[in-house]
Amino acid sequence: MATINTNAGAMVALQNLNQTNRDLETVQSRINTGLAISSAKDNGGIYAIAQKMRSDVAGYGAVRNSLDLAQSTTDVALAAGEAISDLLVEMKEKALAASDTSLDTASRTALNEDFKALRDQISTITSNAEFNGTNLINGTVTSISALANADGSNTITISDANLTLGGGTVTVAATASFSSAGDAATMVTTIETSLDNLNASLAKLGTASKSLEVHKGFVGKLSDALEKGIGNLVDADLAKESARLQSLQVKQQLGVQALSIANSAPSTILGYFR
Repeated sequence: MATINTNAGAMVALQNLNQTNRDLETVQSRINTGLAISSAKDNGGIYAIAQKMRSDVAGYGAVRNSLDLAQSTTDVALAAGEAISDLLVEMKEKALAASDTSLDTASRTALNEDFKALRDQISTITSNAEFNGTNLINGTVTSISALANADGSNTITISDANLTLGGGTVTVAATASFSSAGDAATMVTTIETSLDNLNASLAKLGTASKSLEVHKGFVGKLSDALEKGIGNLVDADLAKESARLQSLQVKQQLGVQALSIANSAPSTILGYFR
């Protein structure tokens, strides 16, 4: 039936053109964002999975920061402990020299002054060996903790090492000195005990710092794996999208022409009345 009220061909052509335009918008969006799934309406299930993985990646970023902070605090304490160990070695040398019974009083007094200067340097180190306000070697904290996983349910704890004078590790008193060969000999024994204790504490701090470093490396690899997984789920294949874009642009032009032809079809009815 020839009619000017209903143009079925134009309706079909318009529907096809609208679908082509929608497909073209989708492809352009993928090219602009680089994502095949950029919102929940694209694919709700995949979008939810990707968002959960993004949350974990963000969490691991906080974990790395926490591990960096704990490792830096531990490394400062370790460096201070090594410096104290060197000072104790020098103090032992002074005390051992002063324990020589053939030494005159003036020489022993000079050695004692050097000894006290080294002793006071230990106090200076222990009071200043802090990072971000935390000091692991002056007895102000018992331990520090670092986040170990993305939801904060696991932590890595680093115990303190009290290296202050007269403490359980460095048993040399804060007022230690010697005035005789016998005092100096006794001090040598005390320093040797302190060195043994300090070496054990340094070993623990070193192991703790290494464990933080290893876990930070693992967290970095885990975060990278998650980011790769997110990309596999939501990233667009731009090579394919580029080819599809060109195809849809041609299809759009053909659709416009088809609609133009369909719209011109009713004009043929005029020929019936000539």
